[in-house]
Amino acid sequence: MNLAKISSNGQITVPLEVRRELGLKPGDKVLFMRNEKGQITIDNASAQAIYKAQTAFEGVAEKIGVTNEEDVQALVNEVRYGK
Repeated sequence: MNLAKISSNGQITVPLEVRRELGLKPGDKVLFMRNEKGQITIDNASAQAIYKAQTAFEGVAEKIGVTNEEDVQALVNEVRYGK
């Protein structure tokens, strides 16, 4: 268990163990979320955004026929250069 103290202006120092577990680095943003039990949890905002994007795009590659790196590069070229 880790403990943090709130300063008079509402700031906390995230314990080192928690920063490591969440992959937090100086300048990162943290996300406070309420879970299904009503508890407030903390997460790395960047990691959460990537997770949501991955979830949103799940299965799209297969639907558009992208199966390997060459397909990805061809798609990038098409978007960039209209080829």
